[in-house]
Amino acid sequence: MSNDPYDAALDCAAGAAKAWLASLPTRRVAPTLDAGEMLAALWTGLPEQPADAAAVIAELARVAEPGLMGVGCGSFHGWVMGGVLPAALAADWLVSAWDQNTVLRYAAPATYALEEVAGGWVLDLLGLPPTAEVGFVTGATMANFTCLSAARQAVLHRVGWDVARDGLAGGPRVRVLVGAERHESVDLALRYLGFGAPTAVPADEQGRLRVDALAEALGAEDTPTVVCLQAGNLHSGSFDPLEEAIAVARRHDAWVHVDGAFGLWTAAAPSLAHLVRGVARADSWATDAHKTLNTPYDCGLAIVADPVALRSAMGIRADYLVTESPGDPLDRVPELSRRARGVPVWAALRALGRTGIAELVERLAGHARTMADRLAALDAEILNDVVYTQVSAAFGSDQRTEAVVRELLADGTTWMSGSRWHNCAVMRVSMSNWSTGAADIDASVAAVARAVRAAAGSH
Repeated sequence: MSNDPYDAALDCAAGAAKAWLASLPTRRVAPTLDAGEMLAALWTGLPEQPADAAAVIAELARVAEPGLMGVGCGSFHGWVMGGVLPAALAADWLVSAWDQNTVLRYAAPATYALEEVAGGWVLDLLGLPPTAEVGFVTGATMANFTCLSAARQAVLHRVGWDVARDGLAGGPRVRVLVGAERHESVDLALRYLGFGAPTAVPADEQGRLRVDALAEALGAEDTPTVVCLQAGNLHSGSFDPLEEAIAVARRHDAWVHVDGAFGLWTAAAPSLAHLVRGVARADSWATDAHKTLNTPYDCGLAIVADPVALRSAMGIRADYLVTESPGDPLDRVPELSRRARGVPVWAALRALGRTGIAELVERLAGHARTMADRLAALDAEILNDVVYTQVSAAFGSDQRTEAVVRELLADGTTWMSGSRWHNCAVMRVSMSNWSTGAADIDASVAAVARAVRAAAGSH
């Protein structure tokens, strides 16, 4: 079959993608139209007649542009969203062109093998057990869901309850202990799994779970238990004391899960690896390659030390599925249809190598320290110990901080999201983009200075 039907459309898409990427350093970061305005502009009746594929792509690029956030630019510091490495982006294009449903080795041997290698490289890079299994899921939420599914399976199996056969009703209660400042995606995954609300363990002023409080909670009752720890607090970037907390949990036969959406990657950086000391002794780990590794959306990683627990929770068998042996990708993730999202991970790791990844992680942390110092020079109060990539700043009262954030986002030069931490309005800065450089930080700080002046003038 000739590829001619694809040529014009793909050429148009490539041109539009290159134009978008070229615009990022100088364009306004925020969209120029909001969601309602975009919907009003796009909402028309379904066309009656076919259209030329290249014309459709040209129209798509044109009509979408006003509603696109410049997430990939070096001055985007909102939430925890990385940019996209060139090799990872190009690999993602190939993944779409190949269109391989990567759930069976038999059906997709090339992308299966690439994901196996990528998973092995991740385990090596992060110092996790080489026998652990890696599932490529949509993001950190589904990585938490997948890992906690394995946890539910394992802790109930230890007390003789088969949750796959008998469900949860009538079975032993599973207690889930979480830090008071865990990410809400953990609660969401627990809700999906029927656990209900977890028990919050007090945290310190930086959001780190207190080991003494964990020990007290673990000793309060004898029941199947899952402990969720955090590698990278959303506001402070701080890490739970993993080594000590895991040791305490081990004494109570608890399953230990680590939510390391963006922080787990510190294990790859020699100057930061102390933040995750002892993490390899956990039972499962969740992370997101789109964040620190800078692959395209979407790419979460669910990592479980016990392959049997993971396969028991996620695996499926059906006559029409040609499986060679346990351990197909479908045994590790909730999906039976998915793109080969681990291939961009392979490309990112292959392009950066061990030293490049360490340099990337350390550079992002260095940018956060620089930004904190620069904001402090603008009379901002830095509320967190800047140990990794997050900065939480306040500009006096809640009202003034909120005004500064509004003015900053209206300026459009940079993006730093507003939030609340310790019942205080904050400007939250996340350093996640591989392309951020000194010029981006200068431009971002100058924009904050303008916002501070504008906020003062409005009161």
